[in-house]
Amino acid sequence: MTTALHRPTSIESILGAEAEDLLTYKAKVSKELLHLPGPDFIDRVWAHSDRSPQVLRSLQQLYSTGRLAGTGYLSILPVDQGIEHSAGASFAPNPIYFDPENIIKLAVEGGCNAVATTLGVLGSVSRKYAHKIPLIAKLNHNELLTYPNSYDQVMFATVEQAWNLGAVAVGATIYFGSPESARQIQEVSLAFAQAHKLGMATILWCYLRNSAFKQDKDYHVAADLTGQANHLGVTIEADIIKQKLPECNNGYGAVSQAAGKKYGMTHDRVYSDLTSDHPIDLTRYQVLNCYCGRAGLINSGGAAGINDFAEAVRTAAINKRAGGTGLISGRKTFQRPFEEGVKLFHAIQDVYLSPEVTVA
Repeated sequence: MTTALHRPTSIESILGAEAEDLLTYKAKVSKELLHLPGPDFIDRVWAHSDRSPQVLRSLQQLYSTGRLAGTGYLSILPVDQGIEHSAGASFAPNPIYFDPENIIKLAVEGGCNAVATTLGVLGSVSRKYAHKIPLIAKLNHNELLTYPNSYDQVMFATVEQAWNLGAVAVGATIYFGSPESARQIQEVSLAFAQAHKLGMATILWCYLRNSAFKQDKDYHVAADLTGQANHLGVTIEADIIKQKLPECNNGYGAVSQAAGKKYGMTHDRVYSDLTSDHPIDLTRYQVLNCYCGRAGLINSGGAAGINDFAEAVRTAAINKRAGGTGLISGRKTFQRPFEEGVKLFHAIQDVYLSPEVTVA
């Protein structure tokens, strides 16, 4: 028996005026080009790669946990904001999350496939939870205590520490486009190779960071630039790519115009044939750059706000219809009462469980 949120009228009511467009739109690039999520995703896609049996087992564990188990989709709770933003900024709205165990409890009660958080959080409770929910150890972070504030992902943990506490995967961030990106690429590539050697899966936060990307729009979320960041991420063998939902396009052109000289390389067909202004087309371009979906694309749920449920369901619908693999949702869930956070996770997951929300 399906729940109310599985019925298209309920999802439509959450999506509001955008419902018909988001749920019926036909993507510009055919889904036939993609390796789509499904119950057999590990056997159909990853089993043909160079990933070891131990890595395949770790990936299968991620895909076999929580409410989305056996669907090929992922719903993950990420909590690294205590370092990235500060514990006060992150947990003051709901102080129970200063206690790491409540982070894990939210992921379990929320029906998540996994929880991605810091070495300290996982290490404090790993013996109690490593066998109950897949743990993802985030290896590097940007901290905002240094004065003046700077932005650089530095290693806080080692792959061996993640393995010792029972993590099935490691995560890391690269600030593509930043002056520090070359060092970060090398560090993360080495860490991912070691993680694969130890049998763990790898997840990369493929973020852009450079003041040049802020022009008339915030091109940190441009489809063409984030798509290339994804392509660099899969090049260093990230098994899963985390990316922000695209909001615009032609970042290459905007930066070139502002700089008065050519920036990077692209092709006119990216904008004429492979994308449009529609969010599903923009997100599909991100999926294309993840080796046509061989590495799953999970989009970010974004910051907490007034319309969190509607925004989260909208993001899930766009990701699923574009051919993505799921959603990673942090502040929208843990910066609200515990039970509301659980309900928000369920609302997201119901989009992926709904047969009425199809790949465009």
